[in-house]
Amino acid sequence: MERDVDVIVVGAGGCGLTAAIAAAEAGASVALLEKEERAGGNTWLSTGSVPAAGSRFQKEAGVQDSPEIMAADLLRKSGPHDAESTVELLARESASLVEWLVDDHQVDLRLITDYKHVGHSITRLHAPAARKGEFLVKDLVAAAERLGVEVVTGNPVAGLLIEDGAVVGVRVAGERSGEYELRAGAVVLAANGFGGNREMLRQWIPEIAEAQYFGAHGSTGEAIAWSEELGSQVGNMGAYQGYAAVAYLHGSIVSWTTVEMGACLLSPSGERMGDESVGYSAFAPVVSAVTEESWVVLDQRIRDYVLGNEEEFRDLVEMGGLAEAADEAAVARIIGADEATVAASLEEFAQAAQGNRPDPFGRTDFGFGPLGRPYYVVRSVPALFHTQGGVTVTDTAAVVHADGTTIPGLFAGGGVAAGVSGRDGADGYSSGNGLLTAIGLGRIAGLSAARTAGEE
Repeated sequence: MERDVDVIVVGAGGCGLTAAIAAAEAGASVALLEKEERAGGNTWLSTGSVPAAGSRFQKEAGVQDSPEIMAADLLRKSGPHDAESTVELLARESASLVEWLVDDHQVDLRLITDYKHVGHSITRLHAPAARKGEFLVKDLVAAAERLGVEVVTGNPVAGLLIEDGAVVGVRVAGERSGEYELRAGAVVLAANGFGGNREMLRQWIPEIAEAQYFGAHGSTGEAIAWSEELGSQVGNMGAYQGYAAVAYLHGSIVSWTTVEMGACLLSPSGERMGDESVGYSAFAPVVSAVTEESWVVLDQRIRDYVLGNEEEFRDLVEMGGLAEAADEAAVARIIGADEATVAASLEEFAQAAQGNRPDPFGRTDFGFGPLGRPYYVVRSVPALFHTQGGVTVTDTAAVVHADGTTIPGLFAGGGVAAGVSGRDGADGYSSGNGLLTAIGLGRIAGLSAARTAGEE
């Protein structure tokens, strides 16, 4: 078959960049197409945290972990779902994945030891030193370029080329790129999920469809739609990653480490809304069911601790995102709530944190303990970050028909593939699940696509 390149990768976020690196390393010529003007996608907006079990970085830190423990943790958080085999696959591959990125491709990932984060019983998140996804993206772009792969931005793929039931390339159509066809031995779909597509959200995840969306604008679901047109099977389409506290108007996440260290969230009336320790994703629909905005309340110890560990939180502080409140009355004034209500909420929270009485919402983990004066208050909104459903893939990241057979020449990962965060809702999301399927399936898809192209 006539071809322009061996492998086409659609989308240059974490998944697409990793797929391109893996394919090029295997000897394939690669075209990496990105519809936006910058690589990165949701990976750029993330903390860059990739969970890995049994990595040498864990061993050096004295952390005992295994793929079996990691898979059990993720499935405990997610519950039963349509991609359980993917959980086990990615857990097995996770340590070699992180070591491959660091050792072979100069990607700066370091074990986070000061917190476990949601869903993990062991410290296994590996992230850039600054804990910002943009640094992960920059390292991946540099690695791709060293292998001769250029990120071709401003080139939106408009559809797949099909011959005799096999995917043989893509059709590009954009204002800057113009229209053209590109043929290849295999195509990897790495164009993320459908968080930016209100119509698809209303179809699949109505509970969060009208919430503010803080993911990448390019995540509009067309790659899932193309696969469905070919008869692909989809799974976990009702699952998503939410975030309960995005700083308003700053657009930066209020680090959930604040909550893990003992912060709480108050509604506009000054009342708590539930057990915040369930996690930033699971707590998002709890907040959105009550209010369009809320307030994170922390203290000096928490502020200083997170400030010293997380650059994005430091940026939020420097932008003036935290308001200092000398006492409960000042917190009430910032919120615009009744002083007695705020005082009662914070007193009840303090009593639970001290162990004097059970928390009415069942929270048992209070980090540093009761909040102390002065308080710090951050105005925030609940948001949708990333959909977690997509097409069903095999252990080689091949896209699966509804009858169980694979679609020749087509591979997928990241937000295009069925995720590992449960079937429905936001409470099945463990920290790093998005990047686990992006980077993990990206590597597998790139290798598989290169192998397929080579066989042809």
